[in-house]
Amino acid sequence: MAYQLYRNTTLGNSLQESLDELIQTQQITPQLALQVLLQFDKAINTALANRVRNRVNFRGSLNTYRFCDNVWTFVLNDVEFREVTDLVKVDKVKIVACDGKSEWN
Repeated sequence: MAYQLYRNTTLGNSLQESLDELIQTQQITPQLALQVLLQFDKAINTALANRVRNRVNFRGSLNTYRFCDNVWTFVLNDVEFREVTDLVKVDKVKIVACDGKSEWN
C-alpha cells in the first residue's frame, strides 16, 4: 500500500471527481474506482521517487512539529524557497514528510 497524500492534489482531486461521476452514471463499480485510486497512489509515489531530480532549499522559522505514525509534520513561518535563481517567500507552510523507503512503497 502506498501513501495516499497525493489524492488531495489537483490531479488526485480531478481523478476522484471523474471516478465519482462514472460511479453515479453506473459506468464503473465502486470497487473498480477504488482499484484505480490505489494504482494512482502507487504510480505517483513511484514517479516522484524515481523521476524528480530538482532540489529546492528553504529556510524559515519553525512554528510547530509533530511525529506520529512514522509521519513528520512541520509548520514553518516566514519561509523562503530557493531554486538556483528563483526565490519565493511565503508567510506560512505546512510540510508533511513520510518515509519514502518503506517496505510497502
